[in-house]
Amino acid sequence: MLSMEPLGLDSVMLDEVRAYLRVDENVDDSSLAASILAATGHAEQFTRQTLLRRAATEIVTAGSGWQILQALPVQAITGVTGIPAEGATFALPAPAWELKISSQGEAYFRVLQPASAGRVEISLIAGLAADWASLPESLRLGLLRLAGHFYNNRDSASDDGPPAAALALLQPWRRMRVA
Repeated sequence: MLSMEPLGLDSVMLDEVRAYLRVDENVDDSSLAASILAATGHAEQFTRQTLLRRAATEIVTAGSGWQILQALPVQAITGVTGIPAEGATFALPAPAWELKISSQGEAYFRVLQPASAGRVEISLIAGLAADWASLPESLRLGLLRLAGHFYNNRDSASDDGPPAAALALLQPWRRMRVA
């Protein structure tokens, strides 16, 4: 089970979306913010990647086999907590678990010494870019187009879905996972 920290909006992101949509400063900031969050969420579901770096937690079984974490791309593991069936949680020391991160950010994790833990909670940092300005240009443009679509169609009763041009910009970043 993966749980991501909510996305924070920065002024650079808001200003760029405002300029792209030609919306005056401080006008309708809440609708713009909602459109940006919707666009980012849609793009992250479509690409199956966390686009902007943020903290997350993931709970996995404490089995000794390798497990692939859902978060992509993983930048770092910040902590591992054992979750026993009964009793208090406890920190699992680094020698009790092993992690491998591929060049594409896929994290492979296994517990070597679970102690009384049946499950473990992994605290991690995931995301493709540190901030809005660091996103690759095609992703940023795809997010701008999606945000524009969500903003311009916020009151529309007949929404035909995201524009094909926005999805085409996101397509090269889409990650497929074979089960």
